Amino acid sequence: MSRLEPLGNEQLAGDFRRQAEAADAKGADSTVLRVMAHRPDMLENYFKFYYPLHNGGIVDPALKEMVRLRIAELNQCLT
Repeated sequence: MSRLEPLGNEQLAGDFRRQAEAADAKGADSTVLRVMAHRPDMLENYFKFYYPLHNGGIVDPALKEMVRLRIAELNQCLT
């Protein structure tokens, strides 16, 4: 399985850097943003796909997030 390293602040372009630093300052996880920064042209389409799936449906978004994190942990994924 291929893996991408999250980019550090010095490697992030303007808006990505501001968003990552803001997330970090709030104690949120900026890893997905830092990985997606490898392909900034795909980020907007990713969130158009991800947020409706994450926030909609009959399963609570908090439960979906816990499952997502557990799957990532089992696959040794940082995101």
